[in-house]
Amino acid sequence: MNDIRIDRRALLSGAAATLAVPGAGLWQNTAWAQSSWPQGRTLKLVVPFPPAGATDVLARLVADKLGQSWGTNFVVENRAGAGGNIGTDVVAKAEPNGDTILIVSVGLATNQYLYPKLNYDPVKDFAPITMVALVPNLLVVNKDLPAKSVAELIAYAKANPGKLTYGSSGVGTSVHLSGEYFQKLTGTKMVHVPYRGTAQATQDLIGGRIDLIFDNITQALPHVRAGSIRSLGITTAKRSPAAPEFAPIAETVPGFDVSSWFALFAPARTPQAIIDKIHADTKAGLADPALRAKMDTLAAEPVGNTPAELGAFLQSEMKKWGDLIKEIGAKAE
Repeated sequence: MNDIRIDRRALLSGAAATLAVPGAGLWQNTAWAQSSWPQGRTLKLVVPFPPAGATDVLARLVADKLGQSWGTNFVVENRAGAGGNIGTDVVAKAEPNGDTILIVSVGLATNQYLYPKLNYDPVKDFAPITMVALVPNLLVVNKDLPAKSVAELIAYAKANPGKLTYGSSGVGTSVHLSGEYFQKLTGTKMVHVPYRGTAQATQDLIGGRIDLIFDNITQALPHVRAGSIRSLGITTAKRSPAAPEFAPIAETVPGFDVSSWFALFAPARTPQAIIDKIHADTKAGLADPALRAKMDTLAAEPVGNTPAELGAFLQSEMKKWGDLIKEIGAKAE
C-alpha cells in the first residue's frame, strides 16, 4: 500500500511539476507541430496594402514559391487601411504557430512616430524572419529644371530656398522621407506636396506643376527612359543592377541611403524552428533564376538575410526615421 501511495504521489508530483512549468503542454504541442509543419495546413501571408502594389506583387511571388516548395496552400490576404496598421495588427494578434505571417515595408519602422496610437508594438509583437527585397527610389526632376546633377540641384535649391516643390505618395512613405532626409543632409529647404500615390504626382512632374520626386524606381524608370522626366541619381548607396546607369546620390551627399524594403515577420513567440525554416526556404527561393527574373521587372534586389540581421535592420530604421519624423513634426494624414 505504501508503495502504491508513493507511486501516486510521484505521479501527482510529476504532473504538478509539468503544470508548474509555463507553457509545458504548449511546448509539447508545438514540438509536435514543428515536426509536421507545414504539411496539411493552409498558410496565410497578410499584405497590409491593396492589391497590385509592389508589396502585393512580391507577396504573391514568395507565396507561390513557398507553396510549391512545401506542397501547401499559401493564401495571400490583403488587409489594407490606416497606412498598413490594420493588416499589421491582424498578424500581431494571430496564433504564433507559423500559419500566419506578414509582409511589410518601412511602415513597421515609422508608423509608431506618425500615428498617435498603435494597437501593436513593432518590436515586441513580431519575430523577424527575413528581408525579401530592397527597391530603390530615383531622384527625378522635371526635364526643364536647370539642374543637371545632384550637385547642381543642391546649389539651385540653396539659391532658391523654399521655391522647389517635391511630390510624394503620402506623409511617412519612403518617397516622402527621401526628400526630407535629402534636405537634412544638404541643408536645403523645399516644399513637400503629398499625393495619394505617385501616379498623379508623376503626371504633375511631367507637366511642370512640381519640380521633383524621389520616386519608386518601378514607377519612374519608364518615364525616364521615355525622356519625359530626367533622373539625377538613385537613393541607395550602391548602383542598382536593374538600372546601373544611375549613380548613387551618396556619391554627392555622403550617408544618403534610402530604399523601399519588403520583409517577412511572424507573430512573436512563433517557434524558432519554424522561423528558421521559413527563412531558409525563402532564401533558397530567392536564388531561383525564374523568381529573380520576375523580381527584376520591379527593379527589386533579392536579399534573404537572417532573422537577427533583419531585427537589427528594423532597429536602425526606427532610429533613423524616428529621429527625422520627430524633428520635422510629421503626422499621418
